[in-house]
Amino acid sequence: MLKQNIRTTVTLPEQLLKAVDEAVETGRAKSRNQLIANAVRHELAALKRLEIDEAFEGMSADQEFYQEARKLSNEFGDSDWEAFQQSE
Repeated sequence: MLKQNIRTTVTLPEQLLKAVDEAVETGRAKSRNQLIANAVRHELAALKRLEIDEAFEGMSADQEFYQEARKLSNEFGDSDWEAFQQSE
């Protein structure tokens, strides 16, 4: 499937645009579009990681989850240790 690009307009602070143009001029970025798209992808990935971290943070206060995780850890602790030793 072909990627469809959609044209949009963004307003950037002057210094930020100068830094983008410098990255393009020095060859550190292929184009403004590519650099900005990569920056947006990077920021969205960071937001997704934050969302996941926040979900795990909620688990830390969940006593039922904690008890189940502790039970699993105890049940599989010996086999996990054996597997670790064999991998070395």
